[in-house]
Amino acid sequence: MDPRGRMGERMVAHGMITLEQLNVALQEKKISGKLLGQVLIELGFITENQLVEFLADSSGHDVFEPKSTVFDGDALALLRKDEAKKLRILPVSFREDVAVFAVIDPYDIVAMDSIKRIVPKTTVVKYLIATPSVLSDAIDAAYGYSSVIEDILKELDSGKSNPEDVVKVSEDQAYSHPIVRLVNALMIEAVKTGVSDLHFEPEENFVRLRYRLDGVLFTAQILHRKLWNGISQRIKIMSKMNIADKLAPQDGRFNLNIGDREADFRVSSLPTVHGENIVLRVLDKSASIKPLEKLGFSPENLSRIRRAQSRPEGIIIVTGPTGSGKSTSLYSMINEINKVEVNIQTLEDPVEYSLPMIRQTYVREGILEFADGIKALLRQDPDIIFIGEIRDGVTGEMALKAAMTGHQVYTTLHTNDSFGAFPRLIDMGLKPGMIAGAVIAVFAQRLVRKLCPECKVEIAPNPEQCKILGIEADDPRTIFKAAQGGCNACSGQGYKGRVAIAEILLMDEDLDEVVARGGTKVELKRVAQQKGFKNMRDDGILKVLDGITSLEEVAGAVHIHKD
Repeated sequence: MDPRGRMGERMVAHGMITLEQLNVALQEKKISGKLLGQVLIELGFITENQLVEFLADSSGHDVFEPKSTVFDGDALALLRKDEAKKLRILPVSFREDVAVFAVIDPYDIVAMDSIKRIVPKTTVVKYLIATPSVLSDAIDAAYGYSSVIEDILKELDSGKSNPEDVVKVSEDQAYSHPIVRLVNALMIEAVKTGVSDLHFEPEENFVRLRYRLDGVLFTAQILHRKLWNGISQRIKIMSKMNIADKLAPQDGRFNLNIGDREADFRVSSLPTVHGENIVLRVLDKSASIKPLEKLGFSPENLSRIRRAQSRPEGIIIVTGPTGSGKSTSLYSMINEINKVEVNIQTLEDPVEYSLPMIRQTYVREGILEFADGIKALLRQDPDIIFIGEIRDGVTGEMALKAAMTGHQVYTTLHTNDSFGAFPRLIDMGLKPGMIAGAVIAVFAQRLVRKLCPECKVEIAPNPEQCKILGIEADDPRTIFKAAQGGCNACSGQGYKGRVAIAEILLMDEDLDEVVARGGTKVELKRVAQQKGFKNMRDDGILKVLDGITSLEEVAGAVHIHKD
């Protein structure tokens, strides 16, 4: 069946047009050779927006929103502007595996065939539906101005544009301003590279932009000082922050659609002696949740995780500082048990990943706090509850009570190791007996960089390293270190990607007894070690011996010298 041949009939069935109007439009279509939707608009039977909503709904595609979309230079290189105008298609983003195009009609055979010819056969093509006028304006905007960072900086250096004029530009024409395009291009680069944070750091004569990649900061750009007011104002406008207030710290956030990827940016500004320092935390919401096996847990630790998850009730706590991968591990755990038979409810600040079937709630300060949110969740008949973080005694008590009344609870705490979770909860005013009765497992983890497999260098450990590794000086085993200067595969870093080093404390009667009577961390650790407990240091050393990471990386994450 030709979907387009039935389009008019479906419009009649939906009450968008009458049968008489359809017949008139079909006659005009035969004469003009135009698309049916275009004819219906020209005859005044429907509006552009009605057509777009209908096509998006019937085809299962999303509507193209140019104001929240950042154009990709790699995608625009697929077509010249005149070709895009003629075919009425706009390349929005392009990667080897996925390409996104804005189109007027997803049933336009000529346009669809043209797209198939310009992308590799293995590429999955996704479509965004646009009105003719919106698409035409977007093509003019996208091709009219360079999205290459170096070109934009040259344009700004020419003095033809005033960077501070960005506050006067309407959102409809914002893409024409070079400061807007520069900020967008930097966001694209960050998301594509996998950057977790952008640091804009004004100095007396220049602005330094640093990216955090795999947990390490490096300088990405040195920008002229005269650009800073315009850049900072643009970021604050996007984040709905007060552009006039430069003396008080501010927080904000914004979303950008970068092709088929949705990125959330959390923004923080802080006044310094050289101007406002702005840091953006990047969250790629389109990133897939990795299975637990892909996070780098050892077989022994994976077994411990599964044993904890098999318990029907109780609280599982993941600890570690900010950026240690707590949320990633929790999402993987939750996703693994996400089945139609269970009701999973979450309270998050923010919601970092959207998961199917799971009911996710965004905690907002002053509107919905964690403690009140838990009360509300318990009335939703949950089997499993995911609480983003225990921040105070009230939230902690509610979480423990939920864990003791037939629910499995997952949450996080900021402590240095797994044993630190218990004194932290006690400091919040929670009773040791209650903690012992509810907690079934505590995980602690850090992230270390993985050695680049293409350029890592094999070495024989020296005597001091052998002592740390727990092997004899004449042991024939070798370890690896990062290659100085790296290679193309790792962008000169010597490392590529990160892996978790973890310790997993499974509670039992003996450990519960120590906690319930208020035993010390030292006593708790001694009992756990008697039962074969392995800490993060031990896990890190194993990953060094396996050639996954370097001794230097583990030393930067945990204390490697035995007490």
